Amino acid sequence: MNDFQSADMERRREHAMAKVWNAINDHGGTTLLSTGITADDARLAKAVVDAGVRMLEPNHPAIALARGLHGVKDMHNAEAVRHELDLTEIDRVVQGVRAVAGPDVFVTVGIPGGFTELQPVDLGERHFYDLARAGADGLHTHKSCFQDLDAWVAMAHSHGLTVDAYIAHPDDRHPFGIPAGTPEEVAAVARRMEDQGVDMIGLMTGMSYGGTEAGDIPGEIKERLAALTEAVSVPTLAEGGINADNYHAFRGTGVHVIVVGTSFDDVARRAVAETASKYIGTAVPVPSS
Repeated sequence: MNDFQSADMERRREHAMAKVWNAINDHGGTTLLSTGITADDARLAKAVVDAGVRMLEPNHPAIALARGLHGVKDMHNAEAVRHELDLTEIDRVVQGVRAVAGPDVFVTVGIPGGFTELQPVDLGERHFYDLARAGADGLHTHKSCFQDLDAWVAMAHSHGLTVDAYIAHPDDRHPFGIPAGTPEEVAAVARRMEDQGVDMIGLMTGMSYGGTEAGDIPGEIKERLAALTEAVSVPTLAEGGINADNYHAFRGTGVHVIVVGTSFDDVARRAVAETASKYIGTAVPVPSS
């Protein structure tokens, strides 16, 4: 991006972050970032926005799952083929979501090259430009080393895009962020991320695609979230396994944004299966997640 637009792109990013803070404040200190089927299908994106949601996250694993790329049927397998999704498909999803959500909803996007990749991805400056033009406010990234994250932040910011990046546990099944084993390490990583210019910092709970069903969450996760929220001044997020049974426990941690995707996917699958079974007059097994 040309230097003569740097101030313009900074204003664009400030406007995007104002959307985030407005959602946090209007929802009492903790808001919802809706992802999964509610962000890759414009009809369901409109449904959650009409319900009051102010933050959406289309991402390439969820879009790969929605499109049945290579026949994947769950998010675990979608992670293995996510890099093969064409960026133009994501641009179209973002355009559609933006069109139905309106200008005041914050839209952050996960794209090939933005996660910890298993295969090389052909990702250039033009792709950042196209996503910004399509209506994205930010980029959702799960880089697992500071060097890659630093380059990502610089490229995103030069196009007026915010960055939400994540901290993971070293033992997590997927490398979904900078690893940090103890609460002290979480705080140190978070502070370094903020110094790098990351606009929002999230913590992966380790419960991705299968959250706890009880009304509470493990004490270790609470300690890690407390370390994050106390270390930085930027908005904080929690992602992984948050559902209608345990979200109240996350609100009690002081985190600003809870990220929910698989829970919505499960609700949609059950509702469709149960309704279809009524039409054909037979009991149909409810799909598993």
